[in-house]
Amino acid sequence: MTPDPRVRVVAEIRTEHLFDIVVDLKPRLDIGAGPIGRRVLFGAAGGSFDGPKLRGEVLGGGGDWALFRSDGVMTLDVRLILRTHDDHLVHMTYGGRWVTPAELRTAMADPVTRHQVDPAGYYFRTNPLFETGAQPYAWLNDIVCVGSGYLVEGGIAYKVAHVM
Repeated sequence: MTPDPRVRVVAEIRTEHLFDIVVDLKPRLDIGAGPIGRRVLFGAAGGSFDGPKLRGEVLGGGGDWALFRSDGVMTLDVRLILRTHDDHLVHMTYGGRWVTPAELRTAMADPVTRHQVDPAGYYFRTNPLFETGAQPYAWLNDIVCVGSGYLVEGGIAYKVAHVM
């Protein structure tokens, strides 16, 4: 097949580390199996984030309105509020996919030991966006990010990168 002549070579996609974030989770609320899958709320109980330009705490009250599809893939629908170290609020949202191979699902279902499963064995990616009225962080309103997630004891964590 001949390449479309309208396709141009543009700058390669580059990323820059924005922050690492840990979200402590409340016990999950299983809403149940509906027509498109099993809906579960993983409520945020708190946490922290730290990076070169941004650091602070994750406030309780947000969460992930996750959907478990019939093929075992979890789709994410997350809303969090971050409070920066200098007391500004930032709304963080992201979707994403968490694909766990069938052979790891039993280990991942055990809340006591699931954080010990090697994250290289599953695919857990997100696309964070931000909204704030805080002038020092207004630049967050105009960026797109990607995140790579993994389990930690009592919650989840992500490495978040700004797509340049």
